[in-house]
Amino acid sequence: MDALDIKTIFTVSLFGFKIPVTETVIVSWVIMAALIIASLILTRKLKEIPDGPQAILETGVEFLNNFAKNQFGAFSKYLAPYVGSLFLFLLVANIIGVLSPVEVKAFGREFHPLFTIRPPTRDINVTAAFAVISILLVLVCGFAARGFAGWFKHLLDPLPMMLPFNLMEYGTRLISLALRLFGNILGGYVMMRMIEGILPVALPMVLSLYFDFFDGLIQAAIFVFLTSLYISEAVKLNGE
Repeated sequence: MDALDIKTIFTVSLFGFKIPVTETVIVSWVIMAALIIASLILTRKLKEIPDGPQAILETGVEFLNNFAKNQFGAFSKYLAPYVGSLFLFLLVANIIGVLSPVEVKAFGREFHPLFTIRPPTRDINVTAAFAVISILLVLVCGFAARGFAGWFKHLLDPLPMMLPFNLMEYGTRLISLALRLFGNILGGYVMMRMIEGILPVALPMVLSLYFDFFDGLIQAAIFVFLTSLYISEAVKLNGE
């Protein structure tokens, strides 16, 4: 089982340094390109009275804007695009493994696919990077909403002796965000590979609805919800 193995596709030399470009990077580029292309296609020839895909798109955007307004208040116009983009990327990254061809061994014959597509979020480097971005955004928004003095005062609440514990909370949140997403996606990926090894024909198609689609959706939603919750706590003064 090579679930933890991150393959290097090629290496780029820059200023004497060799930078490995892994399968995680390649798949992430493909996902970003697909999302950009999809957004360009869906926003072409918009109608005043929406129908079909445009109606679905506008419903999603309206839901996102309302969610951001309730969570972030005056900061919603800055944070809504980030939250929406984060959810879409994580959702596609979590479920993209279903597009990967499967190795089949039956009746004395073997089929080995030319390539495999593995979720980028099974790489701890990806989930840790998103966790760092989210916590940095929490800090930046906290400074912007409260000012440095107000933010530091918040760290002393309810007692000054709570300062180290309140600071430690940022670290625990970062670790929690990174490991929760990584662990769940990796666990689902390992389970699907084991199932495909036992019965590669019919069973994976059924269980993929949970381990790939449902679990991928839930994990993307949880990551975005927790990120939104942490930012909301930072930008809302005095618990408002």
